[in-house]
Amino acid sequence: MKQGQRLWTREELILALNLYLKLPFGKLDARTPEVIQLAKIIDRTNGSVSMRLNNFASVDPYHQQRGIGGLPGGIKQVQPIWDEFINNKEELIFESEKILASKEKISIEKKYSEILKGTEHLKGEYKLREVKTRVNQDVFRDMVLANYDGKCAITGIDITPLLKASHIVPWAKNEIERLNPENGICLSALYDCAYDKGFISINKKFEIILSTEIKKKGKQDYYSKHFAGLIGSKIQMPKKYIPNKEFLDYHLDKVFKG
Repeated sequence: MKQGQRLWTREELILALNLYLKLPFGKLDARTPEVIQLAKIIDRTNGSVSMRLNNFASVDPYHQQRGIGGLPGGIKQVQPIWDEFINNKEELIFESEKILASKEKISIEKKYSEILKGTEHLKGEYKLREVKTRVNQDVFRDMVLANYDGKCAITGIDITPLLKASHIVPWAKNEIERLNPENGICLSALYDCAYDKGFISINKKFEIILSTEIKKKGKQDYYSKHFAGLIGSKIQMPKKYIPNKEFLDYHLDKVFKG
């Protein structure tokens, strides 16, 4: 370490991972507004934050499989944080959001006041569990939207308030994978609901499949407008985390109405 430089703390590395998960791979440079914002929060240079983000890219198996190395020089610092994320996503993501709120000098309840409405009067472990779930779901949405470049994988709609992070394997069915970005697809509200309820599905070739219940509505105007054109089409592929094919199989077997 050069004289005058200070080591990155665990909290700073966790915040860097938090940002890494929310940004597309092509936006890890020092000019990205989110990088600049984090640099201010932790009193680091923009270039230093960008370097840590690229260190995380070096340990991300997705980029390793593509032969993209990122910046390997800081692997020893970021690898333990990445491993902790892989082994316990729920705890580390929630911890990262608490740290971020603290750095911004705001409580996590106030920062997430909109999504935490209704939890004000809850107490103890029940309240903590509910707060953690809602915060983590919001972060998962950020990760999935970033993965799909803020666009619906079916329609291409890029109006953020209309987009959902659809779970392939439902949230309640697999605690280990519920925050895995490979378990999410960015969909606009109509198709998110249709996918969640099993009226449509996606196979391992990433083709959209309509259920028999939807096909029965073939004479309706809304069928021709919103569903007929999906037959044989494929979803728009994400930037990095491709939908896990085992998860897609689960949805076809357990959720899809056939």
